[in-house]
Amino acid sequence: MDMTTAMATPTAPAAAMGTERAAAAPPALDPTALLQLIWLASPALPVGGFSYSEGLEPAIDAGLVHDEASTARWLGDQLALTLQRADGPLLAAAMAAWAAHDAPRAAALNAWALQTRETREFRQQAEQMGRSLTDWLRQRWPADPRVAQLAAFAPAPAWPLAFALAAVTGGAPPREALLAFGFGWAENLVQAAIKAVPLGQSAGQRLLGTLAAALPGVVDAALATAAQGDDARQNLAPMLAILSARHEAQYSRLFRS
Repeated sequence: MDMTTAMATPTAPAAAMGTERAAAAPPALDPTALLQLIWLASPALPVGGFSYSEGLEPAIDAGLVHDEASTARWLGDQLALTLQRADGPLLAAAMAAWAAHDAPRAAALNAWALQTRETREFRQQAEQMGRSLTDWLRQRWPADPRVAQLAAFAPAPAWPLAFALAAVTGGAPPREALLAFGFGWAENLVQAAIKAVPLGQSAGQRLLGTLAAALPGVVDAALATAAQGDDARQNLAPMLAILSARHEAQYSRLFRS
């Protein structure tokens, strides 16, 4: 056997390893479910996400964010402090509740989502985007009783609870749903940075690439937190909350948060 043949013919153990890897690979996401997630993550989804900066605008006003590098640090920290520890685990728990048709559990999670928003602007954003996505769900799945249950949440359905139901009705697994949720957040915030810092489109694409690279690890950590139960979930970002409160009285504003 010459060297070319030896290299082209896998040994039995190598072939077995390849078979094991193929067997261990997760099943491909159903095309309909995949397209549904792309839809949910799209800026074209009519929920108004483009009108919020989630504390980025007051951070710019305070001089904490002023160029591409400082924007990357700020958004990376926010990704780890809020999506990884709060909204990611919340979304996973909400998906489990909706999948089990457990409306009381979903209502309790909705109350936690709204009660832990640290400023009026953050709460208004969660409520407005939640209501808008609930209206979208009414058009898509009018006969699903869970949509009516979501709409009845008082004082309003929160954005993560509405997104969770949209993901469940679309047949998405939790990890993929959290990735879509996180990417939608990242895309909105990068667009806000392009307008407000301001940054160029190339810088925006680099920022989006950095956040996208961090998202799988953030999602895995969020799922691990969700598996530990409700006490492991937390929403605490003091500097973000202070800046959000200042934004309510900021002289010049492009965004609603």
